[in-house]
Amino acid sequence: MSINQIATPLDSAVLETKEQYRVYFKIVTHVFNELVKSISQKNLCSPLESNFIEQYCELLTYSLEAFRIKYLYDADEKMRIDLTESGYPNYLEFRYLFNDLELKQDHIDKLPKADALKAEFLETLLKTKQPISDRKLGQAASIIYYSSVQPDFIFKKFVQGKILHTVGDKAGEHVVSWSFYDVTANRPFICFMYFDLYKQELEEYRQKIYEVLEETADRNISLDMMAYAIDKKLPKLWPKKFKKIDLGPLHNVFAKDELIVTHTILEAIGKKSLDLSAFALSLRIDETVSTDNFAEGGFFSKQYLQVWSPTKTNTYLMAPHRVIQVFYDNIPEALHLLTKEPIEVPAVKLD
Repeated sequence: MSINQIATPLDSAVLETKEQYRVYFKIVTHVFNELVKSISQKNLCSPLESNFIEQYCELLTYSLEAFRIKYLYDADEKMRIDLTESGYPNYLEFRYLFNDLELKQDHIDKLPKADALKAEFLETLLKTKQPISDRKLGQAASIIYYSSVQPDFIFKKFVQGKILHTVGDKAGEHVVSWSFYDVTANRPFICFMYFDLYKQELEEYRQKIYEVLEETADRNISLDMMAYAIDKKLPKLWPKKFKKIDLGPLHNVFAKDELIVTHTILEAIGKKSLDLSAFALSLRIDETVSTDNFAEGGFFSKQYLQVWSPTKTNTYLMAPHRVIQVFYDNIPEALHLLTKEPIEVPAVKLD
């Protein structure tokens, strides 16, 4: 099938063919690789933050590869792309991965042995000169999937980063990062908190910090609400700066939202002005810093809480050169709302 003959009806929420899977996974993997480079090269984040972002994107890329192997020859199940402002796999797909891997030995026991399947492939290809059936290819893909995918490398609903010393950063003595896949937006987010400790050793408070972050900051809420909730639950921690990075939406031929960027890409693809690999990634970075503090509670239960500056929001758009040209021709007013001009990244090469 020609790449230009792939059917992607807007009312469909699943990928139906092997060619669709190939194109989708190639686009998304390419986007994460270029995202990491752009954040570092364009100084959108500090070097320390860029390093953490790269690690979280590696987990996402690994999960996408697991999806690719899982669904490549699966005739019964189809991967679902989120219908809202996302363009990413639905969060349930990540849950299904964990469910599969928890029962992987049961699945492996039902499959033929790898050596026997290899011998059968050679017999079919070299002696009978026949193609391998999709059922056998599916069994081979399942063996690879269940034997090679590691649960520790799958992107979870909440991924905790380590607490590090910032080495003289004015924002705070320590920094901690975490990431989550928001189940409502179906997009990944990455957060950073810079903080000092008040009469408390880090090792004695570390686990408490991790517990509060997972309980309080595992979903997409406003940054000032997140900051206040964490500050309230950690009286010995004085947060100084928060940063939240929204990695999306991802605009491409498989997206299903009502955003003007997505529809401009879809319209251009329909007119053959762009090919099916065209994409753009929206990126939003929210940041707030402590400007003062105030006391809350009575004499015996007094706690000092931070006063937060209004959230500063920066918005960016990454896309290949040809896609950016289409945007300037059709929706220049949307580009004027960005913090910077669109960031040019290489196009996806499908062949």
